[in-house]
Amino acid sequence: MSDDIKSIHEFDLNLICEYFAQVERQGPGSPEITRKALGFVEGLTDESRIADIGCGSGGQTMTLAQAVPGTITGVDLFQTFIDLFNRNAAGLGLQDRVRGVVGSMDALSFADEELDLIWSEGAIYNMGFERGLNEWRKFLKPGGTIAVSEASWFTEERPAEINDFWMSEYPGIDTIPNKVAQLQKAGYVPVATFIVPETCWIDHFYAPQVEAMERFLEKHKGNPAAEGFIANQRHEMKLYHKYKEYYGYVFYIGKKR
Repeated sequence: MSDDIKSIHEFDLNLICEYFAQVERQGPGSPEITRKALGFVEGLTDESRIADIGCGSGGQTMTLAQAVPGTITGVDLFQTFIDLFNRNAAGLGLQDRVRGVVGSMDALSFADEELDLIWSEGAIYNMGFERGLNEWRKFLKPGGTIAVSEASWFTEERPAEINDFWMSEYPGIDTIPNKVAQLQKAGYVPVATFIVPETCWIDHFYAPQVEAMERFLEKHKGNPAAEGFIANQRHEMKLYHKYKEYYGYVFYIGKKR
């Protein structure tokens, strides 16, 4: 990574949260892709218990709730996101079965074998793909489903610039076959794997940030940390457009053995 561009890990989490609270989605995705992944999940009923871990403000959760029955609990570390989540649920009339709670994904309060479905779009990297799959498995009922989207390499080889960037940001990134092998090793039967399309990055994730960046910079004018964070985000966008043939998000869906 360029010496004048800091890693995302160097910025205050509250600053990052404030920025991403401005946009509907905190990661690449779309309602269509959420519904596509849901197409591989069977057997949900009004009695089903679902958790969306690392839910953010709930962009994808509301799509889930409108598509499937059952009770959904969104979990996120930040109160700001959970307040937005619960406001969004109420606005859609979903508050009776969709609730957001503040919590850490590495210290979840669900009971063993309580959940029918664990969902996590673009968030499991916060604790690591393998660790998340292993630690969350106990919360699923036998035959329950896990569905997560995760940064993955599309090729075995890639240019040094993008390889170095991801090694700095998330060393857990790996190729799709290796991720599927990790899913199997963690005790799941792979059900489906598919690449999240470019539109989910460009149209649904990056495009809404263009105006958000300007508002954020105006609000924090003269703040080096805020300016550095926006520089980081713009650098990430530039790299995606330059190297999107080499990496992206991939949905991994598995059933607990």
